[in-house]
Amino acid sequence: MNDTSTTFNRLRPRLKGIAYRMLGSTAEAEEVVQDAWLRWHEAAPSALDSAEAWLVAVTTRISIDRLRAAKVQREHYIGTWLPEPLLSDSPVTPEQVLERADDVSVAFLSLLERLAPEARAAYLMREVFDADYDEVAHTLGKTEAACRQLVHRAKIQLREERPRYVVPRETHLRLLRSFAEASMRGDFAALKSMLADDAELIGDGGGKVPSFGKPLEGGQRIAQLYLATALRCGSGLQVELAMINGAWGLLRFIDGVLESAQSFETDGERIVRIHAQRNPDKLAALAASLNR
Repeated sequence: MNDTSTTFNRLRPRLKGIAYRMLGSTAEAEEVVQDAWLRWHEAAPSALDSAEAWLVAVTTRISIDRLRAAKVQREHYIGTWLPEPLLSDSPVTPEQVLERADDVSVAFLSLLERLAPEARAAYLMREVFDADYDEVAHTLGKTEAACRQLVHRAKIQLREERPRYVVPRETHLRLLRSFAEASMRGDFAALKSMLADDAELIGDGGGKVPSFGKPLEGGQRIAQLYLATALRCGSGLQVELAMINGAWGLLRFIDGVLESAQSFETDGERIVRIHAQRNPDKLAALAASLNR
């Protein structure tokens, strides 16, 4: 392997991380990285001042172009659009838990959908990847002052909707384990007790499977939905804990087939929001990785 390939492969995880956070899709992120690889080979890497800065800039620009096109498509998406879930290994340190849960969570990526492509790129580069403003400006082809404004406005736009709770991983895991067991038993009282009165369930069926056009609100209504699934599926229902987008979530199987990947927000005592990805197209890569 030559130095050019070695350099690119070393930076590949970072480039894919940028593309995934921009697009919310692992398949599209892979395509962006492949495009960056082709451009890398067309360039003269030995003449670059910084290979990493060049690759980050190219990957971000490609992601912006793809997101512009995706924004048009998502305007016609059936129901609520949620990002493709990313299955990961359990983080091994508290620092990794905080880092990975904060900037790749389904809740956070869903919020980023509200930002225009360049604002999303500027915000991610500065707030997640800790880039200097001169690097952000170079990547976006704007002045530093303009980039500071982009990031400032993005912060304001996201501030009110960012998850409000910082919950210890053990507490979050304990609550989800109890919720998983109750959902398989069809224990309505237990399910309701673990859901906040104003909890909401946001589902993405993509028009491929039945889902809600808008969030289902109310802990009792959500508990009734989980009860109905348990009664309908019986022993064919299986729920497993999994690390989804950097935080503990649940994978739900019906008759051995992955039916949904569910991410949770809690206040440490009860569940306040559930994001349920049910679109089979967005579950395909995750299902394939399970080797079931």
